[in-house]
Amino acid sequence: MTSAGARDGQERDRVPGLSPSRANDFMQCPLLFRFRVVDRLPEPPSEAAARGTLVHAVLERLYDAPAGARTPEHALSLLGPQWEALQEARPEYADLVRDAAGLEAWLGRAGELVGTYFRLEDPNRLEPRSRELAVRHQLDDGPQLRGIVDRLDVAPSGEVRVVDYKSGRSPRPGYGGSAEFQMRFYALVLWRETGAVPRMLQLVYLGDGQVLRSEPTVAALEHTEQRVRAVWSGIEKMARAGHFPPRRSALCGWCAHQASCPEFGGTPPAYPAAASLRALGVAPGAA
Repeated sequence: MTSAGARDGQERDRVPGLSPSRANDFMQCPLLFRFRVVDRLPEPPSEAAARGTLVHAVLERLYDAPAGARTPEHALSLLGPQWEALQEARPEYADLVRDAAGLEAWLGRAGELVGTYFRLEDPNRLEPRSRELAVRHQLDDGPQLRGIVDRLDVAPSGEVRVVDYKSGRSPRPGYGGSAEFQMRFYALVLWRETGAVPRMLQLVYLGDGQVLRSEPTVAALEHTEQRVRAVWSGIEKMARAGHFPPRRSALCGWCAHQASCPEFGGTPPAYPAAASLRALGVAPGAA
């Protein structure tokens, strides 16, 4: 029997959607977007991404404990069990750590990031309204906007703070556009769904202990919606043509798909019309 949650997930998969990560992929490189969303090409596990996933899981589970028990020691005790759970869910993660010494070093680095969190916030003084909150909003004549908010805080006055944890270092001035867009994307979805603009957007960078805050406005969120619509229009246009061109940049060095990229002498697989229709609602040649 299919559970209600599974049915909901399958139904959402049938609706063309856009997350801030995939929107950022398209703006970085349309071909990367295609590889990830349409072709769904596999990518090797990234140490940084896996470590970030582990730290996120620990900080989520930390708030299961009552106020007063949310200590650094308790958080560190969660690392091992959460790492085991992640490996069960993502068996490929096991290749990142091959022996006991490697595991100790791996958990130690993750523990440093968790320790940094306690220097930035006192979790015993917080009672998040939601953690790992799935948010969605259907744009008129557009995609369903989707995302996962790390933490949502609501003050007694009703003001909302959107919090996102980053396991890396804070960006240099002028280089934080993707993270800022992600937060405004979440704020846009919450605003359209609830009618209230979040009071604050907070990025917590555990790599260097920086906290970046911003206060969104209606004008800023309207601009974000226009940007999202422009991105989706570009996606639809390229899907109809069956061609997502590569865009070379300094980020190409971290791409897992160079072997299939014309910029590096590779050839993309034939464009999958059926997969495009499922993922984007548009197939090549559509009017």
